[in-house]
Amino acid sequence: MCGIVAYVGERTAYPILIKGLKRLEYRGYDSAGIALMNEQTHLYKCKGKVKDLEGLVKGQEISGSIGIGHTRWATHGEPNDTNAHPHQSENGKFILVHNGIIENYSHLKKELTNRGYSFKSETDTEVLANLIENIYLEQEVSAELAVRLALTKVVGAYGLVIYCADEPGRLIAARKGSPLVIGIGENEYFMASDATPIIEYTDQVVFLNDEEVAVMDHDHFDLKNLKNDIKTPQVQKIELSIEQIDKGDYEHFMLKEIHDQPTSIEDTFRGRISMDHSKIFLGGIFDVLPKLIEARRIIILACGTSWHAGLVSEYLFEEYARVPVEVEYASEFRYRKPLIYDDDVVIAISQSGETADTLAAIRMVREQSEATILGICNVAGSSISRETDAGVYTHAGIEIGVASTKAFTAQITVLTMMAFLLGHRKKHIADSDYVQMVKALTQVPEKMREILKHEGFIKDVANKYTNVTNALYLGRGVLYPVALEGALKLKEISYIHAEGYPAAEMKHGPIALIDENMPVFVLAIKDDSYEKIISNIQEVKARNGKVVAIVTEGEKTIRKIADDVIEIPGCHRALSPLLAVVPLQIISYQIAVMRGCNVDQPRNLAKSVTVE
Repeated sequence: MCGIVAYVGERTAYPILIKGLKRLEYRGYDSAGIALMNEQTHLYKCKGKVKDLEGLVKGQEISGSIGIGHTRWATHGEPNDTNAHPHQSENGKFILVHNGIIENYSHLKKELTNRGYSFKSETDTEVLANLIENIYLEQEVSAELAVRLALTKVVGAYGLVIYCADEPGRLIAARKGSPLVIGIGENEYFMASDATPIIEYTDQVVFLNDEEVAVMDHDHFDLKNLKNDIKTPQVQKIELSIEQIDKGDYEHFMLKEIHDQPTSIEDTFRGRISMDHSKIFLGGIFDVLPKLIEARRIIILACGTSWHAGLVSEYLFEEYARVPVEVEYASEFRYRKPLIYDDDVVIAISQSGETADTLAAIRMVREQSEATILGICNVAGSSISRETDAGVYTHAGIEIGVASTKAFTAQITVLTMMAFLLGHRKKHIADSDYVQMVKALTQVPEKMREILKHEGFIKDVANKYTNVTNALYLGRGVLYPVALEGALKLKEISYIHAEGYPAAEMKHGPIALIDENMPVFVLAIKDDSYEKIISNIQEVKARNGKVVAIVTEGEKTIRKIADDVIEIPGCHRALSPLLAVVPLQIISYQIAVMRGCNVDQPRNLAKSVTVE
């Protein structure tokens, strides 16, 4: 991984590729490269950012109306100029870019070495380029057939765009497990890992399915699978605008996306809540709602921030719908031997809808049971949306910042609506309570805007903790997952070690870490555990710890104890995660900025983890 862009048509390819790579920078990467083809192939690649690539290309030959580009996040081989993509086969017949991992590359490399091939890089991608060339030359077949035959020998995941020097003017694209979208223009085609590099040229796209191969020249598009069966491209219109991928007046995309949250939450429940708040309608799961009502249990599969959203919903589903819930790391679930019953409901959560571990986990569920599988994701046409029985889109809009913010709150919004709807249908929530709870949800965006008005004050609090090396986050009940999320945000973008804990667990180990240099961020909302959280704060203060408390507006007791207090509006306790997380997001952002960190592209991270 991490980003692919390619073009074939009648325009000059170079500016399209460079702009496309810049649009894909949010995915995270450590090197970049392009190949431009006219009478010859011109290959430019280097370690570093796209701006470094532009510097390398300056003054060089950049003509040609066909080309491929890539931003790499290292998997096989360290980040350097040689390992950067594109990669060329030994005899120069093929050049390609690749997202994914070829798991059996060492075996293939050994076979090719025995046949006389040598390798310049440490990558699995160069192995694939030589494998395709070897089949092409030895079997004297077309480039397309050589690609299809080679891919039948590959174990792993791939998103590929390939050029054959003997077939100028043509590109071949293939996908398995790593997303690839093709934009359809007039006498031109665009390929990319997601739609962001494509939207200013066309809104007509085809999302490749696993084991599909597309062959394109400027005015023709063929689609097949690896078995040579002809496929009919399913053209979709993407609802995405240039404005959505522009950060406007904000310094970083992450800050813009924090401020987008009131709107993204409104967009997520718009049309799904009746005007009188008496009804939640989730059309995406309407047909499977009886199975959800009768479910033996709910299993939630997710990774990272999406796992935290799932953990929030565990509290809500169990309390309001009275159904047992297990929240599983998708990356671990598939490597156990889990018990899955046919009357289970499995909910897969992923911002991108392409998370490799989550996809693998739901495929395992499909193989082993008749359980109903639902998807919650943010990207229409993504793999999870296509491979689940039903689901709900979050409508958060595209999220560019690697550290998730608005996708997280949109996921919680969807899961909250599901829990409320299910609880009411199962008669565990009375009609009058249901109306009040739904109404309270619709008030969250305005309350969130109130929090954002105090961003300057929160920034001042953050400034006090810029130079710490460790931090602890505490929460109880439904706010415990928010403590985990707050700690994750600080780790992701400021590189400060942080841990989230249930507040009651502090005395079972973490309390040993507390001293005058350790800030403790405490989610101290007025709820059933309010008195106990006060005790936890006192325990921290007794050991000279610094306490930053997120409290309900008007709170007085904690204000007398804590070092810093940030108020949020009162709300129904089931909705407190949506509000309590916002100050934690701002604190992490401001600390990272003050430390000079790359907020939107933190080191070593990728936006969509499309490899295991």
